[in-house]
Amino acid sequence: MSARSGRPPAVRNPASVVTRLKTLDALERRIMTCVACPRLVRWREEVGRVKRRAFREWTYWARPVPGWGDPRARLVIVGLAPAAHGGNRTGRVFTGDRSGDFLYAALHRAGLANRARSESRDDGLVLRGVWVTLAARCAPPANVPRPDELARCAPWLARELELIRPVVVLALGAIAWASVLGVFRARGVEVPRPAPRFAHGAEVSLGGAPRLLGAYHVSQQNTQTGRLTPAMFDAVLRRAVELAG
Repeated sequence: MSARSGRPPAVRNPASVVTRLKTLDALERRIMTCVACPRLVRWREEVGRVKRRAFREWTYWARPVPGWGDPRARLVIVGLAPAAHGGNRTGRVFTGDRSGDFLYAALHRAGLANRARSESRDDGLVLRGVWVTLAARCAPPANVPRPDELARCAPWLARELELIRPVVVLALGAIAWASVLGVFRARGVEVPRPAPRFAHGAEVSLGGAPRLLGAYHVSQQNTQTGRLTPAMFDAVLRRAVELAG
């Protein structure tokens, strides 16, 4: 701990610290100190300084965003990265943007959330039986993290899954899908090469790992074009809940 601030020191190499983190609370605290990717650190902080006009009164989070939800969850949902003016502003995954509006409305319909909207970290939203997290913890330029950045971030997701021990993982989009398979492979799970391909509704069972399901990402590019409808997402979510028991 820093004698001046009382905060843990900044993490520059997640792989070097994750195995020492024994609880989700400890993991969350260390995620928030990560500075492993200089490009993402610069971008998330710049967005927090410049802000969007609609949010000029906000003090942006502008740090890595940890996962959140029910620590006893049997289902984990993995997205891509925080939105620049969503999670990077509010400090909570899929909170304060249209993607989150779509996701949490679906979780509410499925009985996994007590309300249909997520606006801030203290808005009263409670998740039951589900944990929501990310492949990349910092908002990336153009919403696209680089492969090396995803690789440096992977230990956070790996440790999160180890601590939660879900029955089912639902990956939102091809990058989250590949990230989860990479975590499984690093853990010693036998993942075929080439790896199972992402598709909406794809389902993979790998020995010694949670069942993996795929769904199109809940981004506006998908939800506002009709590529992903509420009915389509509800169907995959029902399957995930069924498998999770």
